[in-house]
Amino acid sequence: MGILNKYITQEIVKYLFIVMVLVVGLYVTVDFFEKIDNFMEQNLPITLMISFLALKTPLIIAQMFPISLFLSVIMVFALMSKHNEVLALKSSGISVYTLLKPVLGIGVVFSVFLFFFSEIMVPLTITHANRIWQEDVRKKPATVSREKNIWIQADRSIYHIKYYNPASMSIHGVTLYFFDKDFSLTRRVDAEKGDFVNEKWVLENVMEQVLDTDTGKYAANFYEKMETVFDLVPDDLGIVVKKSEEMNFSELHGYIQKIESDGYDASGYKVDLYAKLAFPFVCIILCLTGVGIALRVTRREGTGIGIAIGIVTAFLYWIFYSFCLSLCYGEVLPPLIAAWMANLVFLCFAAVMLLHAD
Repeated sequence: MGILNKYITQEIVKYLFIVMVLVVGLYVTVDFFEKIDNFMEQNLPITLMISFLALKTPLIIAQMFPISLFLSVIMVFALMSKHNEVLALKSSGISVYTLLKPVLGIGVVFSVFLFFFSEIMVPLTITHANRIWQEDVRKKPATVSREKNIWIQADRSIYHIKYYNPASMSIHGVTLYFFDKDFSLTRRVDAEKGDFVNEKWVLENVMEQVLDTDTGKYAANFYEKMETVFDLVPDDLGIVVKKSEEMNFSELHGYIQKIESDGYDASGYKVDLYAKLAFPFVCIILCLTGVGIALRVTRREGTGIGIAIGIVTAFLYWIFYSFCLSLCYGEVLPPLIAAWMANLVFLCFAAVMLLHAD
């Protein structure tokens, strides 16, 4: 590694560490004050909340890492431009594209790092964090299989759901069991599908079996649609269902295959699968974009302007990326295009910035 490449690499890594500490620290602090009331209401020890925040930290690092790297690149090159270092290098015959070599290398290395960090560390820790929030704070015990089947125990009732689609907030393969005080089955409801409409579940293709206390036999009734209210809302399912972030790439891929083999729509999980590959790649794109932004900011405008432009650009990327994923959840875009569209758009933006930076 040449002296120039080593210098740029060391500076970017140094500022990356500083920015990550600030960003993650701010995020954790806000989360602490946001959730401390929930822990105090349940009389839970502060050590449990510290453990909860510590377990969430890897996910926060994975989400904030590309943006922190982006800001670090802008800071390094904006400072080099401010101190006339870039001008001196250009005067020595070194082009902007020569400066891109260490930045591109850093982007590739950190993209690989982020992928494996998100694959290994994040699923392990966020699973435990969600369990603390669900069982200790929310006090909503649930038995969830590691595949599709969801079992939830409520007051004198048990709900079995074969598959929950978080995109459409619909449940499939529904069986509801209702018991009396002696835990004898008094009613069973089987439905092909259910949608949450106006604070009620609208079940489709329903068979209801109700116990006749006089004869001790069950009377069966069939309905095309039936409105019902039971102690379960989509927010509860969103908590107990194993999330995409709790699975690594191979687990999520196998999960999707099992869902589709049963005839259910897995578009929501498919876009999350492709996003596991697309999101780490943004490290490369934002590194290149950061160089382009920093070199186009004049010395008079200063480093602060470059950082402000970088923050706005990172915010726009995050909004556009989330919007594309939402379009897939709403069945507007196919999963592959939704996961990669933001990267492709901002890669073109990076190319335009660099073409006008030399």
